[in-house]
Amino acid sequence: MTDPEDHDFSEDERFDDPYEGFDLDPPELDVDPDKVDPVDSRVVADLLDDQNVNDDEIDVEKLIDVGLNYMQINRFEQAADTFERAAQFAPDDSKLEQEAWTNKGAAHAELDEWDAAIGDYREAINIDAESEHAATAETNLAYALWESGRSEQALEHAEKAVEIDERFAEAWFNRGFFLLERGLAEDALNSIENAIRLGLRNSQVLDEKARALEELGQYDEAEEIAEEAEDLREQAEQELIDQEEQRQER
Repeated sequence: MTDPEDHDFSEDERFDDPYEGFDLDPPELDVDPDKVDPVDSRVVADLLDDQNVNDDEIDVEKLIDVGLNYMQINRFEQAADTFERAAQFAPDDSKLEQEAWTNKGAAHAELDEWDAAIGDYREAINIDAESEHAATAETNLAYALWESGRSEQALEHAEKAVEIDERFAEAWFNRGFFLLERGLAEDALNSIENAIRLGLRNSQVLDEKARALEELGQYDEAEEIAEEAEDLREQAEQELIDQEEQRQER
């Protein structure tokens, strides 16, 4: 299941990107890392505020970039406001409007505002139920519904995400998670393995695969997969430590 702190934005995550990602650092946000500590969100927020322009000068794509940068520095309320403004000024029923609603839902999800997130994802899906952003919105909607205790609806929307894009690894993983939660271990394992074949391989995915294998009585393989998951966790932790040490040395 997708981590509540890792929702899919318009570039499509918690995971590897099946679609071309949007640049989280547009040229308008030109921060010199030698002069500004990248973790100083106040500096970045001030730069983002400079992006506010008159309504008749709105560039929706740049506005979405601003919202994504707010997401990057954990300013989720500002991000939601920015995405809402982008949706208002995007051409009606356009991909940009759909992208803005999808991202606004992700911002609310980061704040655990599940009802608001669900509403935003539904707005996005209503614009075009077959687009790449619809696949993301369906996947995120499934998670928001699950968090709201509506697990049956969650599986339904995970299924829809797979139908829209059968190469969307995150959708397959979510489908597998929901099936496993309902005790359908064999179908769950097939979905999780589809996600892995599509390039989604991290400790969380392997943990769920190990759980499915245990449910099916394949204990030796489950143990091997669980050990691999632990190795990946340790590697990720070490990478974070190395990055922090490099930052402090600058």
